[in-house]
Amino acid sequence: MKELLIAIAAGLVENPDAVTVTEDEINEEGVIVYHLHVAESDMGRVIGKQGRIAKAIRVVMRAAANRGNTKISVEID
Repeated sequence: MKELLIAIAAGLVENPDAVTVTEDEINEEGVIVYHLHVAESDMGRVIGKQGRIAKAIRVVMRAAANRGNTKISVEID
């Protein structure tokens, strides 16, 4: 899952070397939280107008996680 998020984000930004993802432990609701970090200048590219790209990233990640019967959340830091 972490590799998928990195691949999606790296395709969107101008500086793909600055893309990092950290993963939290499973919380009490059984959700794994992924934190996406990009360069400050690429933040707008990842969020998009009115958050549409960020929402699309979250939808794709949830769909991929659903295949493995896991619950995830993506935070853009």
